[in-house]
Amino acid sequence: MNRPASRSVSPFMRGRPRLAASAWAVVAAFGAYFCTYAFRKPWTAAVFADSTVWGVAEKSVLVVAQVLGYMLAKFVGIRVIAEVSPGARTLGIVLLIASAELSLVLFAAAPSPIHVAGLFLNGLSLGMVFGLILGFLEGRRHTEALTAGLCASFIMADGACKSVGAWLLGRGLSERWMPAAAGLLFLGPACLFAWMLSKVPSPDPEDLEHRSERTPMDGADRAAMLRRHFVGIAAIVAAYLLVTVARGVRADFAPEIWKALGSPAAPATFSNSEALVALGVLVANGLSVLIVDNRRAFFASIAVGLAGCALIVAALVGLRGGWVGSFPFMVMLGLGLYLPYVAIHTTMFERLIAMTRERGNLGFLMYVADAAGYLAYAALVLFRGWLPVAGDPLPFFVATWWSMGVLASLGLGVAWIYFASRSAGLVPAEVGA
Repeated sequence: MNRPASRSVSPFMRGRPRLAASAWAVVAAFGAYFCTYAFRKPWTAAVFADSTVWGVAEKSVLVVAQVLGYMLAKFVGIRVIAEVSPGARTLGIVLLIASAELSLVLFAAAPSPIHVAGLFLNGLSLGMVFGLILGFLEGRRHTEALTAGLCASFIMADGACKSVGAWLLGRGLSERWMPAAAGLLFLGPACLFAWMLSKVPSPDPEDLEHRSERTPMDGADRAAMLRRHFVGIAAIVAAYLLVTVARGVRADFAPEIWKALGSPAAPATFSNSEALVALGVLVANGLSVLIVDNRRAFFASIAVGLAGCALIVAALVGLRGGWVGSFPFMVMLGLGLYLPYVAIHTTMFERLIAMTRERGNLGFLMYVADAAGYLAYAALVLFRGWLPVAGDPLPFFVATWWSMGVLASLGLGVAWIYFASRSAGLVPAEVGA
């Protein structure tokens, strides 16, 4: 199989050892998406106490606005990310991040309630960055390790950027101007890491032999892939949807959750808890690169997702019984949510394409899943009468995590049964073995 001309190796990286090229790629991807989070999450460290918009708690309105923008970007990305040419990815990342910073300035400077539009535009700007970065990493023998590094960035950045936001608030910045200031701190590094991504070499012939060539997808390609594997893909997407909702609740309302647990979080608490979560998820999902056979790796990733669901239940049982304190609970819950979330990012869809030899790319399947997940989260916060951030919100959060953990495990179980019944005939045994 010939390498597409559009994916030629950058002269900057030509001739460099594979390990050095992989290290370059994972540093570039980690850094680029870590910086992206600095334009998306620091504002959630603010609580906007006793402040309302349209008679509703302001933080709930702002969460909804950003989620709606992010959700819309995911639906647009189903087509854009599937069809984008490799050469356009770097410029796209830089333009989207710059747009996100401008939207934060709008959030700070515009009067209420117009400022809400700033966070909507912020979500709209950032929703396609992950797919553009992912395109540099897929279709390689080490894709799981590279993508695990990328996913570790958004786990660690979620806590670290809240810490940055809390630090800026402590320095006297207002809740409205703090997000733009946080983004400005990371604008230069974001451009540097985007440049690094542009120098990542294309998959080599051995990568293509083991994982299949990844190509842009037109509408017919997208429809054909979904039609051939609809039940299995739908089951994975359903599980991902549920985990996305539960993860979103934990991420967007972390200060309120810590307070409800009786341990108001200091700035460092966000970073410390997420660093432990990132380490566990990175190890659990990154090790799948050692499984050469694509079928075995695919089912191993489902097993990792099921283990995460079991950990969610264990954390909730421990909290109810008083056996688990607030910090261990948040770490266990984070691990339980991120294990299936990251397994789908790193391995399930990647190995599904490899074992079926489908014409297509990982970004398309991820954006189908992301669009469904953020649509569900937006529906939750809209149709439940917004999310509760006053009083004691913990009972609602716990009920959400219980239902999502149990139902997500059912979705992954259906996917296992469906693909197990079909996998023997999907591809010749020697492919990917």
